[in-house]
Amino acid sequence: MAQQDNIIDVSEATFDYDVLTRSQEKPVVVDFWAPWCGPCRMLGPVLEKLAADPALDFVLAKINVDENPNIAMRFRVQGIPAVKGFVNGEVAAEFVGAQPEPRVRQFIEKLIPDEAETVLNQAKGLLAIHQWVEAERVIRDLLDEHPAHPTAGYHLARAFLGQARGCEALPYLQGVRDGVEHVSAERLMVLANYLCRIETAEGGDDELPPLEALYNHSALLIKRGNLEAALDGLLDVLRQDKRYRDGEARNVILAIFELLGDGDELTQTYRRELAMVLF
Repeated sequence: MAQQDNIIDVSEATFDYDVLTRSQEKPVVVDFWAPWCGPCRMLGPVLEKLAADPALDFVLAKINVDENPNIAMRFRVQGIPAVKGFVNGEVAAEFVGAQPEPRVRQFIEKLIPDEAETVLNQAKGLLAIHQWVEAERVIRDLLDEHPAHPTAGYHLARAFLGQARGCEALPYLQGVRDGVEHVSAERLMVLANYLCRIETAEGGDDELPPLEALYNHSALLIKRGNLEAALDGLLDVLRQDKRYRDGEARNVILAIFELLGDGDELTQTYRRELAMVLF
């Protein structure tokens, strides 16, 4: 079979881009195989045939485990052929061993997002680069069409928090009951409550104790979009009282990290600063 544009050979050097990054745009099905593996020779043509089907929009990434043992170890490949479907940089589904074509087709179809998920993925991409206002617009449009969408509200809450609109974020975070978003929503709730309290507070900081005034002022800096200064202020609070408000100040910082993402420069810088203050 002639090589298709969406069938690629992947190595340890190219894996992160060819699989993790590309899976942010469309599913990447990774085939862990080896030349000596009989079942691999049976499954390989099935995967390539399906990759050539215009109705299935995915990338087939083939990894020779003999030549790339570190990737196989990284993803705990213990038997081959092993097939793992990546969506948004993570393994979404997998199977081991040769399977008949109908079953493999079903596996791939479950990875391909429907229209609503495609729109949500667009919003996730905007959130990842902190385009909060545009992400809000996309998610609101999605909710207009699919008001019962199970995770759109969580992502709308993130868009609100990126704009320091804590009170608006709260009901959407409170509505997250389960799923992979639940833990994240619990962390972000601390930030939403913090910002909402400042939004609804009456009076100025002149009447407050200095530490509380500093804590409240950091929230105002978040609302002005000056996250770096806000994080500096929150760290100053912790330097004076590591258990301020029963650990709330620390959890607000962790919630900001959760909102920005692990790859954000501020997260990386201030995570080190936080460790130095606490430990």
